[in-house]
Amino acid sequence: MVASCGIYVAGHNGLIGSAVVRRLSGAGLGPLVTADRRSLDLADHLAVQAFFAANRPDYVVLAAGKVGGIVENQAHPADFMNQNLAIQLNVFAAAHQYGVKKLLFFGSSCMYPRECSQPMPETHLLAGKPEPTSAAYAVSKLAGIQMCLAYNQQYGSKRFIPLIPNSVYGPNDNFDPKTGHVLSALIHRLHEAKMQKTASVLLWGTGLPRREFVHADDVADACLFLLTHDVADLELPLNIGIGVDYSIRELAEAIAGIVGYRGRLEWDTSKPDGAPRKLLDSSRIYGYGWTPSVPLDKGLKETYAWYLTHVPSAVA
Repeated sequence: MVASCGIYVAGHNGLIGSAVVRRLSGAGLGPLVTADRRSLDLADHLAVQAFFAANRPDYVVLAAGKVGGIVENQAHPADFMNQNLAIQLNVFAAAHQYGVKKLLFFGSSCMYPRECSQPMPETHLLAGKPEPTSAAYAVSKLAGIQMCLAYNQQYGSKRFIPLIPNSVYGPNDNFDPKTGHVLSALIHRLHEAKMQKTASVLLWGTGLPRREFVHADDVADACLFLLTHDVADLELPLNIGIGVDYSIRELAEAIAGIVGYRGRLEWDTSKPDGAPRKLLDSSRIYGYGWTPSVPLDKGLKETYAWYLTHVPSAVA
């Protein structure tokens, strides 16, 4: 069990980071350490070193990084690589230097090959090329996964624990349709269409690709589980998913029902679909004793309720 200690949550204002803070705050595991971007630039090596020297956290949850949907990935690939690689290099080095007991790092399901057997086991990483529309982000995250494994191998421990959650959603998500991921962007667009009484909404692609969506609270619960259990015999990395996927069309229809949008959903097939399917094989962590608890319908309703009360543009 984790004793009362410092747990540094990097990216505590973001989707996963805020969920981790909520979960750990209610678990009685000791003081949390956080720092926003204004007070700590994780891409600044000297600043990160100084922060770790001053705070000496025993545990780190690295949920900070540059993320975005297809549009952002295509428009700013260099930014995705530069920022994520810099953050990972700096935080890993400081965590090692200052003797962090466990560090949890988040990769992404887009690291898997575009054409991959389903569900995707961790052993299929690096078995092929990732989806081109997110290649820069995928490679930066792959580097982080391999860096965790390299530290563990070189120093004979499993202090660095790489995790691969599938498409994460929930409170504090980015609901901007230009920069957000598909689920949050759909919530915003369909809510807006309902408010404006738009007869139809044109969505990207065919609607046929399938995706697995995991609630941020489930990811946070997995973090708590791993922080409070011995991982010495655990094979890494670890997928984190719910074991069920849905087509983008099914997702859009479900969100339309929850939002109350009654217009037509139309599809712009000239726009890219991305990878045809991304379903994770999460049997490693399931076998260890953790399972998810938030079904998609419940998670969507809770996320939309949060959106209505926290996003300024969501005027009901």
